[in-house]
Amino acid sequence: MKNPRLYQNTLINVNDELTLDAPASHHLVKVLRFQQGKRVTLFNGDGANYTAEISQVQKKCVVKILEKSQNLSESKLNLTLVQGIAKGEKMDFLMQKAVELGINKIIPIFTERCVVRLKGDKLAKRHAHWQKIVISACEQSGRSVVPEVVAPMTLEAFLQQPIINGFVLHHRCEKILLEVEKVNQATILIGPEGGLSGVEIDQATQAGCQPLLLGARVLRTETASLVAIANMQLLWGS
Repeated sequence: MKNPRLYQNTLINVNDELTLDAPASHHLVKVLRFQQGKRVTLFNGDGANYTAEISQVQKKCVVKILEKSQNLSESKLNLTLVQGIAKGEKMDFLMQKAVELGINKIIPIFTERCVVRLKGDKLAKRHAHWQKIVISACEQSGRSVVPEVVAPMTLEAFLQQPIINGFVLHHRCEKILLEVEKVNQATILIGPEGGLSGVEIDQATQAGCQPLLLGARVLRTETASLVAIANMQLLWGS
């Protein structure tokens, strides 16, 4: 069996013994039935992989850190996705695949055509849920840098922030990605189901975002996001 990769939100040092958190311990002991002497790979978001060996198997699993190695899976392109919040599993799927494609930051936004309206505790729970999806996607895809999921905000609030090399997807513009000069940092702004309104696109362009056309066909929001990320990685990243 291939060594599983597990995220641990703690400092990790070679030669230390580390008690894994409850979810990781349960996965190794109860699901995978790992025993003492088995090896796993840990990461904590610092960009490195840590090889560890299980030294104790009880209610919680204790491992000894054997080796640290640099993880070279990160793209040369620093990419932020500003995504209009989509319904239910669409948003989960979109975030998972964006992480696999190498996104660095995700900013969920509320826009005019958002169907999802979350407040208070429900919003906080959804935000925490999204961050868990991102961590799981890092475990699966081999990344050791965990993208940040920013607390959801309105489009207006986002546009008040400095935007570096911003692009807003717009199916009625003419500029395509091949006509854009190569950059090493970019921000993609994409609407939810139904897209951004004309007023919102105007607001984005006034804030410095360049309108960008992905192709002749109108794409669903989850498709558009992933196509944009994949194309930018192909041209500018890895």
